Amino acid sequence: MDISTTLAQRAYGAAKPATKPSIELGMGNAAQKFSEIVAEGESVAMASMTGNVDPHRLVEALTQSELAIQTAVSVRDKVVEAYQEILRMPV
Repeated sequence: MDISTTLAQRAYGAAKPATKPSIELGMGNAAQKFSEIVAEGESVAMASMTGNVDPHRLVEALTQSELAIQTAVSVRDKVVEAYQEILRMPV
């Protein structure tokens, strides 16, 4: 066995945990967070109709909801674009 191979294996073994994806970055967690942000925006909007929330809090919640929806739409568009690109590939 070559000594450089052993060193490369050790380096790879040390770097492997750093490149492992985190469970917290999964799409399920992102979908749940999206749902929570939109639900909070809706509840703040309903509370503002009765006068229980200040306008600044309403604008902040609606802006967060709008940003979450724009992000979700962008992700959806990229997924559809990738799917269409796969369909165009020759077999």
